[in-house]
Amino acid sequence: MEDGGSVLVETHNNSMSMVDSEASNRLKITFNGPAKSWTDAIPIGNGRLGAMVWGGVPSEIIQLNEDTLWTGTPSDYTNPDAPEALSEVRNLVDNGKYTEATEAAVKLFGNTTEVYQLLGDVKLEFDDSHIPYSEETYHRELDLDTATARIRYSVGDVEYTREHFASNPDQVIVIKISGSKLGSVSFTVSLDSKLDHHCYINGKSQIIMEGSCLGKRIPPKVKAGDNPKGIQFSAVLDLQISEGIGVIHVLDNMTLKVEGSDWALLLLVASSSFESPFTEPSDSRKDPTSESLRALKSIINLSYSDLYARHLDDYQNLFHRVSFQLGKSPNKITNDGSLVINNLMPSANAVYFKGNNDDGVPTVQRIKSFQSDEDPSLVELLFQFGRYLLISCSRPRTQVANLQGIWNKELKPKWDCAPTLNINLEMNYWPALPCNLSECQEPLFDFIKHLSVNGSKTAQVNYQASGWVAHHRSDIWAKSSASGGKVKSALWPMGGAWLCTHLWEHYNYTMDQDFLENEAYPLLEGCTSFLLDWLIEGPEGYLETNPSTSPEHSFIAPDGKIASVSYSSTMDMAIIREVFYAVIAASEILGKNKDALVQKVRVAEPRLYPTRIARDGSVMEWVKDFEDPEVHHRHLSHLFGLFPGHSITIEKNPDLCKAAENTLYKRGEDGPGWSTTWKIALWACLHNSEHAYRMVKHLIKLVDPDHEIAFEGGLYSNLFAAHPPFQIDANFGFTAAVVEMLIQSTLNDLHLLPALPRDKWMNGSVKGLRARGGLTVNIRWKEGDLHEVCLWMKNGRSLHRLHYRGITVTTNISSGIIYSFNAHLKCVNACSIPKEGFL
Repeated sequence: MEDGGSVLVETHNNSMSMVDSEASNRLKITFNGPAKSWTDAIPIGNGRLGAMVWGGVPSEIIQLNEDTLWTGTPSDYTNPDAPEALSEVRNLVDNGKYTEATEAAVKLFGNTTEVYQLLGDVKLEFDDSHIPYSEETYHRELDLDTATARIRYSVGDVEYTREHFASNPDQVIVIKISGSKLGSVSFTVSLDSKLDHHCYINGKSQIIMEGSCLGKRIPPKVKAGDNPKGIQFSAVLDLQISEGIGVIHVLDNMTLKVEGSDWALLLLVASSSFESPFTEPSDSRKDPTSESLRALKSIINLSYSDLYARHLDDYQNLFHRVSFQLGKSPNKITNDGSLVINNLMPSANAVYFKGNNDDGVPTVQRIKSFQSDEDPSLVELLFQFGRYLLISCSRPRTQVANLQGIWNKELKPKWDCAPTLNINLEMNYWPALPCNLSECQEPLFDFIKHLSVNGSKTAQVNYQASGWVAHHRSDIWAKSSASGGKVKSALWPMGGAWLCTHLWEHYNYTMDQDFLENEAYPLLEGCTSFLLDWLIEGPEGYLETNPSTSPEHSFIAPDGKIASVSYSSTMDMAIIREVFYAVIAASEILGKNKDALVQKVRVAEPRLYPTRIARDGSVMEWVKDFEDPEVHHRHLSHLFGLFPGHSITIEKNPDLCKAAENTLYKRGEDGPGWSTTWKIALWACLHNSEHAYRMVKHLIKLVDPDHEIAFEGGLYSNLFAAHPPFQIDANFGFTAAVVEMLIQSTLNDLHLLPALPRDKWMNGSVKGLRARGGLTVNIRWKEGDLHEVCLWMKNGRSLHRLHYRGITVTTNISSGIIYSFNAHLKCVNACSIPKEGFL
């Protein structure tokens, strides 16, 4: 194809021919030594099972997680005394006694959340010859393109390699250990756990570990007769060695020893007795050991090559949907003359930099040098790492991604590792839709359904309201009531409402009407019913929320004391406004616009308390212009309407956008990782590329796990994002925020490169992003200017307005056709897509 001409549609085989070592190296996180801390280790996962690979030489530890291992049992999330307490708090707020209202609000608390647990460890011990290994030969890497962790080192004239991957189709963690000389592989292997457990040998080549989680959170306060049975678990490790060479010994009925093999293959499967949030572990019909052995039996005859091929096919079907490249100068980018589309799933290897030696530079050094060299390829790597993590910790039929995804090493993890609904859980799923990973959202939708069951009881008993409600923190048991702790965080009944915006967004991106009708709308209806009952008429005639908080933040009350409870916080109103819009729009699509509920929403929506501007020109966070005791607070709750909401836009609300800008200046640039990435997205929505990039640079700073400072953000050596400690939300938030810098969309509008830092990312391309309205988007730019855009959709037909630097063009997009536009948004080509090209 001529440069700037029609779009090239490649076959799968043609794409594969473009893969080379340079391309592969661009998607690797590398290390030149074993992990010294947990955040040096390599995360792998299949959605349900996770592992952290340390890469030790004389001895190795591979830490394991299984996503259903939690303390506790199903609980009652209702409080019959809450209505009286609610009335008391509301009266105090109405009388302007905000400090007293904050103190009284503790009466609305329920029990606290349960705690995510670890599974255990695979422990490998090699013979003494490995102690003086050749350190200069050591290499450890995570290859994002293949979701494989590899370790390579030499002992004398023998090169050893280890490969690790977590297979989703076969639900197994696979480890292969090889030596370059015959009979050179010898080691012992055992399983261990911090949880109550026991291990034993099954046959001559399997280790079984059985154990249980506590039925009460840590520390357990167990009285006589009050010791509920917690979730039971089992892990089975199967060991295979080269045929006819080497031997396996059984040691002390808990350890296996390999001597003189060419290679060894370890298969780790695990299961638990968890059935659902509503089933007591003591009533579970699941036998974890039987399930694990059954899973192992189904794959025991598959070779390593077969297992790896099945893993790759499954993983790359998702990962290869989006490719991304950046460059400061045009001579560093391969000029393929087009936006290549490979079966609508562009290979991450199809476009690459020339002459890049990233494979030889440990990632930790690249993080350290970013403040000076601003290497755009590290931005690419961090962007794709977010997609890798989402694929690895959230798949259909798994649990929702928690505060650390699925990777946890503690019995008492920070903040219980619990899904936190006042930003963190939602941020985990921000990249799913725009980054072409909609399937990874399914656990979130399952979680919302479970919350709605418990939340309907909480709404009815605690608040005497219809519908369903959820608060700021939950767990595997779908806790819906306010947790214990501090009022400023716990008393926040908007968690379920924020989650419901994800249901509407899923429809916006996929245009899946069956999903909208059968899954999304019933949950939206229930949430809306609660919100309508929760709203009360205030003194100014507006519908208001009382009590109301702005997540985790406080204000100085008129009496000079610190308080957190008032009414109608800006975030409350923004979320309710978003839900009401979704219900009205969905009802029109589904022919339900005459329903009584929808009619109530139409009446209520204009009466919601409006977003207002404070005396200092910032967006007011609370209904009153209270003094802020912590102006650099990490949360940006009052800017929800700008992002991820849609009620504040440059086109419709220039005054509020200016106030949002002032708010961001006021908040400052410091804060934990997730706050930093939220700021990237917010600045991008204001089309401010300079400040969006400043926050990108702010995030990419190395954190020393031995000297970390709370709330300062940054990255660990393995690219995990720091709060500190590690929280995975910032990894996901970064990936989503970069998309906002490249494209922004509504159902009918697509803004191209709205916040591209032209002098930092002068040249580049992105392929396979999704936009609202069902569009898939490929973009290429040169010298900071748009060069080519390609659009297509799988089903239907749409009228879209394309926007780029003051140019607006309206175009019809029909399914089955790919449209190519030049820098002036002129359609220069339209061609049919082969049937095999559709996802």
